[in-house]
Amino acid sequence: MTELAKYSLGVGDRFGREGRAQLRALEAARRKGVPITPVWNKSNREHTIIGTSPEDTRRSADEAVRAAGWTDPYFVDADHIGLATVDRFIGPCDFFTIDVADLIGQPPPAGATAAFIRALSGLKGTLRVPGLAAPIEVTDALLAEVASKYLSAISEAGRVHDRIAEKARRESVIVEISLDESAAPQTPEELLFILAAIAERRIPVRTVAPKFTGAFLKGLDYVGDAAAFAREFEADLAVLEFAKEAFGLPRDLKLSVHSGSDKFSLYPVMHRALRGRNAGLHLKTAGTTWLEEVIGLAAAGEEGLRLAKDIYSAALARFDELARPYLAVISIDRSRLPSPRDVDAWGSREFVEALRHEPACPRFDPQFRQLIHIGFKIAAEMGDRFTGLLERYRGPIEEHVTDNLLRRHVGPLFLGEPPAAGEPRA
Repeated sequence: MTELAKYSLGVGDRFGREGRAQLRALEAARRKGVPITPVWNKSNREHTIIGTSPEDTRRSADEAVRAAGWTDPYFVDADHIGLATVDRFIGPCDFFTIDVADLIGQPPPAGATAAFIRALSGLKGTLRVPGLAAPIEVTDALLAEVASKYLSAISEAGRVHDRIAEKARRESVIVEISLDESAAPQTPEELLFILAAIAERRIPVRTVAPKFTGAFLKGLDYVGDAAAFAREFEADLAVLEFAKEAFGLPRDLKLSVHSGSDKFSLYPVMHRALRGRNAGLHLKTAGTTWLEEVIGLAAAGEEGLRLAKDIYSAALARFDELARPYLAVISIDRSRLPSPRDVDAWGSREFVEALRHEPACPRFDPQFRQLIHIGFKIAAEMGDRFTGLLERYRGPIEEHVTDNLLRRHVGPLFLGEPPAAGEPRA
């Protein structure tokens, strides 16, 4: 079975053009002794909105790897797929993020709860998991409660995995199980028994993406109590370490954090926890790469700035349509969005400062940033006008992409470096 490296990063981008720039950031980390495996990820939702295919993502990844001379492993992720969507990804992908959040809370099949309780009867009583603040009192009632909430979801994950195993032409694939878009977070204790259910179903899970407390919004910093998150994250790491031994799960099993871009207040917390436990992590960041493209275009001025303004104006006019697929991961106050007339009066500096995620900058506008984030469909509809300008301003755009990934994400999270404010220095 192919082993996933200790650290991996969800890369790629909406339009499949920034792989080389992203790999430069990972090459810089490798030179500092921290290898990070890139995983190109794009969901069925994004493919549908833009009109691309999983084969396009595979092609973009392979071309970027060749152009960069990348010789380490890399993967292509079928992101947030289920049984209804997995088939189109099986050929080009070797990493599968199985999203079962919609099945959480669905009643399990008849007899499944009793079978689950019997299978875990050996854990009943006082269970001490090193790293948890208190022991877990494992009872039939607790196991039944977990079963009622999660067994249907794990059964679905098993069916999707079986489909992949049946149809994939690759010797082995990486499987992630995603719970992160569920209505409520999973406690560390629940995560432990979710992993037990995964092991009982014989799913060789390599990464698991729980829903954490607080809000993980697209392209913005964490909203919540960072100290509470730190305790939860540490406890989840302890649970994974215990579960690998107790349930025979793969030794490279690790946590996955979705909507992981721009969680600046959490990166030092996560770095300390990972270093303290010598644990691995998978972080998904692909979505905000598109924002760096818009920043690069706006910074170029002239036609690039005009196009960026047109994207905003069209996105505002189609707000409801663009927001609908992302309501769980955005929080936009429409009343606080600038008018197209106001934005039209901005120069390059005003537009970039409103969009770039520099919280200390007085012009930074999280409402504006979120709307541009979900507005990539507008750019896709522009066709050659958009892609032609991406190529005309290729150099400056790649500087922004590399800098964003290296300085704001890879450095603080994986290298333990404080981010430096300012312009791109790639």
